[in-house]
Amino acid sequence: MNESLTNPQRIVVGITGASGAVYARRVIQELCRLGIEVHLVATRNGRRLLHEELGIESLDAAGLLGTAHRDQAAGLITVYPIDDVGAAIASGTFVHDGMVIVPCSSNGLGMIASGLGPNLLYRAAAVTLKERRRLVLCHRESPLSLVDIENMRRLALAGAIVAPANPGWYLQPQSLDDIVDFVAARLLDQLGIVSHSLSRRWGEDTP
Repeated sequence: MNESLTNPQRIVVGITGASGAVYARRVIQELCRLGIEVHLVATRNGRRLLHEELGIESLDAAGLLGTAHRDQAAGLITVYPIDDVGAAIASGTFVHDGMVIVPCSSNGLGMIASGLGPNLLYRAAAVTLKERRRLVLCHRESPLSLVDIENMRRLALAGAIVAPANPGWYLQPQSLDDIVDFVAARLLDQLGIVSHSLSRRWGEDTP
């Protein structure tokens, strides 16, 4: 496991159009619960995904997390327009503790693996790599083509962490929420945020 962060302050979250909006919402919800700033950017397909899978109309605390968690996230979520390539997260001088793209489409893999930055999300990912910060990519598409596999290889060699949305069953999940929590927990672990309470770990009250 990556060395944990003792006092994480900022995480950049990217959302693309691959199915799995519920993972993005759960990660953002837990980051806010821990008092960590979320700097969010979604592609146009990512916004469509949030609407189609979760009914989310607006990228703000209430829209993303629901009114029950709105106050908890007050002041913690900053949303950037996808075309604003001059935004803070596009610069290496913007210090953050890592970036996660959840879900990450195969198109997203290809963009980042090729070093392309046509919009803010991919520009922020490229900057994260060049600054040697943590970049976690939650790829969700299946099956994989050889192109996907080669892009994953290139990204792993460049320092990214490819963490597919593959839930484990050894903790005997009892609900869909348990499965979502497992995947979100693994993403937070890879960001070095191990103080979350989303999922039990192996050996902790394992049946």
